[in-house]
Amino acid sequence: MRALYFLCAGLVLPSIMYSVVSTAQPYPSRPVRLVIPYPAGGPTDYSARPVAQKLSQRLGQQVVADNRPGAGSVMGSELVARAAPDGYTLLFATGGTFLGPLMLPKVSYDALRDFAPINMVVMSPLVLVAHPSVAGSVSELISLIKAKPGALNYASAGTGSSQHLGGELLQSLTGTKMIHVPYRGTAQATTDLISGQVQLMFSGLPTVGQHVKTGKLKMLGTGSAKRSAALPDTPAIAESVPGFELVTWYGIFAPAGTPEAIIGRLNTEVAKVQSDSELREPLMSLGLELVSMKPQEFRRYTEQYVERWARVIKSIGVKVE
Repeated sequence: MRALYFLCAGLVLPSIMYSVVSTAQPYPSRPVRLVIPYPAGGPTDYSARPVAQKLSQRLGQQVVADNRPGAGSVMGSELVARAAPDGYTLLFATGGTFLGPLMLPKVSYDALRDFAPINMVVMSPLVLVAHPSVAGSVSELISLIKAKPGALNYASAGTGSSQHLGGELLQSLTGTKMIHVPYRGTAQATTDLISGQVQLMFSGLPTVGQHVKTGKLKMLGTGSAKRSAALPDTPAIAESVPGFELVTWYGIFAPAGTPEAIIGRLNTEVAKVQSDSELREPLMSLGLELVSMKPQEFRRYTEQYVERWARVIKSIGVKVE
């Protein structure tokens, strides 16, 4: 029996060792999916797809940009939260991704608990744009809204989005009333704004910049606390509405529990991508500031971001059905 035991062990152990060695492949050994929880063609795509392309070159494996919109980014975010924590399913999130759970009655994930921060990618103030027939400045707009409560409509990429919250914050700080018109993404909202079906919208500059240049839209102000270095000739909304601040950021996250070695590798590669002039210069020309953070620094930032906006959401009483 002892001879039979050692014979079996001699046959089985090598096969086990081969299996362990063969599966311990360097990361990544196959394509990586980068889930974008917003529609294609929106402002998130302007950053996500070039980053995915550059990451593919850095990692030696294709990084596939996968748009999974729905429920204000909740559907795509849930997909990543449930994914295996192996580094092969990542989330290209925005600040709005983390605020949705504060307003929705039932969300199956906790953004701060269920995602592991990898690195921020870009930060940018949202800009307030209007149909050219509406107003020429923020102060003019505020006067118009006060004179005609509820007469103006403002579009957003969906209830609970950063664009929606920006409109609610503006009304709260100015004591005005507008009508919110939510869309399923920014592209259709922009089309309707140009045609005059809605009058106002907060947006990322990449989506509306060309329309501003051609005169189809009027840019009234930026959401930064002070004038943006990228848009020095455009006043900050805070110059007319003290206390107003609305910036957006995009960053990459993995499911919680992803090995630190993989998080560290991805953090390093994203930082290298950000320094690539082929990526950096086009994004900066769109008013986007590339910002790199270490994972723990990024975690602290998201925690503070959620805490700050949670107070605003509670005071305004925004709820998403």
